[in-house]
Formats: sequence, structure tokens, C-alpha cells
Amino acid sequence: MSLQKKPRRALNGILLLDKPLELTSNAALQIVKRLFNAEKAGHTGSLDPLASGMLPICFGQTTKFSQFLLEANKTYEVTARLGQKTTTGDAEGEIIADNPVPEFSMDVLNEACMSFRGLISQVPSMYSALKVNGQVLYKLARKGITIERPSRQVTIEVLEILDYANYELKMRISCSKGTYIRTLVEDLGDKLGCGAYVSQLRRSSIAGLSELKMYDLPTLENLEMDQLDACLIDLSTALQGFPIVILQRTAAHYLQQGQAVSLPTVLGQQKWVQMYYNDQFFGMGEVQPDGRIAPSRLLRAKSLVA
Repeated sequence: MSLQKKPRRALNGILLLDKPLELTSNAALQIVKRLFNAEKAGHTGSLDPLASGMLPICFGQTTKFSQFLLEANKTYEVTARLGQKTTTGDAEGEIIADNPVPEFSMDVLNEACMSFRGLISQVPSMYSALKVNGQVLYKLARKGITIERPSRQVTIEVLEILDYANYELKMRISCSKGTYIRTLVEDLGDKLGCGAYVSQLRRSSIAGLSELKMYDLPTLENLEMDQLDACLIDLSTALQGFPIVILQRTAAHYLQQGQAVSLPTVLGQQKWVQMYYNDQFFGMGEVQPDGRIAPSRLLRAKSLVA
């Protein structure tokens, strides 16, 4: 007689997972989904197997809002090994260059780092998951194929040195969506004239969530279901980096009809805003060029606003 499978739970909330090394983001997602016995789950932004750190896992309705964490700024702690280059730009690849490293002063290192702050252009690595003309770059790279990649503009808000010893440069980097840390480190190594690759990488924060607790897999595996649920944060906490606008009934009604609305709110250069109605999270809105707010992702059912 076969045992019946336990029904999956319609769970809502976000877990800040501390992804371990040597595990893909999708594999980590499947483990967490099983532990929570969740009906629906997704992660927000892959981390390479050789990278650890913050990987938000969204459950249920919160998966609709994963794009806002995907597009948010991220902070990394990275160690760059100076004097060597690898095929992949990280410790996974084979060493293809071994160069002498000059006796760099901190002033020289800081000056080199400063040149990468602000808006910069990057050419994505061939060992990235980016698709060009429908082809995944790393799959081509593993076949020994190199193709031309269009450059992209990214913003490096923070690039500060934490330590430098034994040819290892430890840095904290806060950057916009789409930044390739491996490419940044390779470009920094070229700037210094000795080459460099990423030897360690850890994502410490997404969208300013650095103060919130992350949970590793061993901890989660030892918790009961109610204890697991207590590890989740709600959408308003996860989206706390976005400004809030308060909706009146008429505006909420029109937004649910898919129409943009004008609000007496000065939003400046903001692109996304959180919207609240009757003291409850209503959804995310996109600020239009004319200052109106258009619905992007709404959480509440239409029936809740008559």
C-alpha cells in the first residue's frame, strides 16, 4: 500500500537564505522548497556555486514581486587574487597567466578602485549565463567558442578596500543589477597591470537587507515547521528600500483597472514605489515620466476595492 504524499502548503513570505558554496541556486531552492513543503517558490537572482551569501527565496504570492529584488542594488564582499588570470575569471578556471605583482601602495590601489566607481561599461564574461543571439555564453565558452558581446552600463556605488595582504585584495562592492563581479575584478587587474581573478565571493545584502538575519541550510534542517515559518519576512520588510505612497479609495480602484493615477506626492527620480491602501500593502507601482503611477504588480484581489 503506497503512502499518500503530504499536500503542499500555500505559503507566502520570503526567506533570506545563506547559500553555501558548491551548490547551485536552483539546487538550494529545491532543498528549501522541500523543507517548507511549499506549493510555490522561486529565488531572486542566481549565485554561482563558488559564491555564497544572501539568496532570497520567495513563496506563493510573493514570487510576483521577485523582480524588484532582482533589480535592486546588491552588496558583495570579494577577494581578488592579484597577479594571475584564469579562463573563467574565478577560482574555478585554469590559470592562463602568472605575472609578477609590484609592491602596490594603498594609495595606488585606492586610485585604481576609484576609477571604477560610478557609471561604467562592462563586457560580460564568456563564462556568464547571459544569452546573446539566443545562445548561453558559458555553454559556448565550454566548447571553446568566443563571440562578440555587447557592452552594458552598470553603476558601482561603493568599491572600498577592506584589506590587502599576500597578493589578495579584499573589497566591498555595492553595485546595480547586471554587474559582473568577475569582469570588474578582471578589469581592475588589467588596470593595475598584473591581472586578477575572483578567489572568494559572498553576497552580503540585497536592497539594504543587510541588517536582517540569513539562515543556512543546516539550521533550517533542524527546525520544526512552525519554527521554519517564523524565519520568513513579509513583503513590506523585503521591499523596505522602496518609497511608500498611500492610496485613497479612488486611486486604488483605478490602479486595479490597470490605469495610471496622479498622486500629490513628490517622488523625484524614483522608478518603483510601494503602494498601501487601508494600512495594507497593495502592490508596486511604476513612476511614469509625467509623474503618474502605473500599476506594476498588485497583491490584493480586485474585490477588496469596490
